[in-house]
Amino acid sequence: MSARFEMKHDNHRLNFTIPKEENEHLALVQSNYELEANEQLHHLNTELNKLVGVKEAKKFFFEIYALVEMRKKRQKASLPFEEQMLHMIFTGNPGTGKTTIARLAGDFFKQIGLLDKGHLIEVDRGDLVGEYIGHTAQRTKEIVKKALGGILFIDEAYSLSRGGEKDFGKEAIDTLVKAMEDYRHEFVLILAGYSHEMSSFLNANSGLYSRLPLQMFFPDFSITELLTIAKNLLAEKEYVISPAATQFLKQHLLSHKHKTLGNARYIRNLIERAIRQQAVRLLKQKEIPREELITLRRSDFQLH
Repeated sequence: MSARFEMKHDNHRLNFTIPKEENEHLALVQSNYELEANEQLHHLNTELNKLVGVKEAKKFFFEIYALVEMRKKRQKASLPFEEQMLHMIFTGNPGTGKTTIARLAGDFFKQIGLLDKGHLIEVDRGDLVGEYIGHTAQRTKEIVKKALGGILFIDEAYSLSRGGEKDFGKEAIDTLVKAMEDYRHEFVLILAGYSHEMSSFLNANSGLYSRLPLQMFFPDFSITELLTIAKNLLAEKEYVISPAATQFLKQHLLSHKHKTLGNARYIRNLIERAIRQQAVRLLKQKEIPREELITLRRSDFQLH
């Protein structure tokens, strides 16, 4: 059971689908909200609602939108309001939607006035850590400056703390902590990685906890969600999957779920490989009906 919130302004309409059983506190009256929307914000909302799973992220976007609207109303009523830091941690396995949500967040924050540009700068340890003392701080500061007005996304952020006290990664962490304070409302820092490793990483600097108030967990997709993702990916490419191939794919995912295959990246690679196999299969035929051109069959899924 879900609650659906529809907000309108002129000809623009935004719909947020919020899982009711998990978000009873968000069951707000629609008429309390008026959306000052534009085409880009409408498009972003459509893209967000098309995503499979990521319930916590969808809930978060709705909360931030509501917060911004209430800030406007408080300001209009001459009431005090506080700017909220949006630096955050994304935890979960690879392929569970972290980068996708980070990219949408940048655009979303721009459209609702929280960021000037909304661009995404994606880096890892190799982009931040230098070769000598002082080099790391310089590189990190330069990357932060590039991210101002948008989002700085650091994947596998825990790797910055793996070298111990003498490792230059600590210098990068210290520089990031200072930047989060100096530019607290000028950019959003998102640190991403595996749940356990990120928990240990937070102990690397005492300032991390207080400056990263938002933590979002991205669970592995269920088998049903993975099959939906597969069908959505195929629909975008104007393909369909036969019932026999669907059943075969489902059994494959069930038998390998203990190997952490529950992510969209694996499904995407699998679909692309099946499309290549279909092309090889059909190449042997002189005349190919349209139905065959768009259908992936059981034999196209050569899984290991």
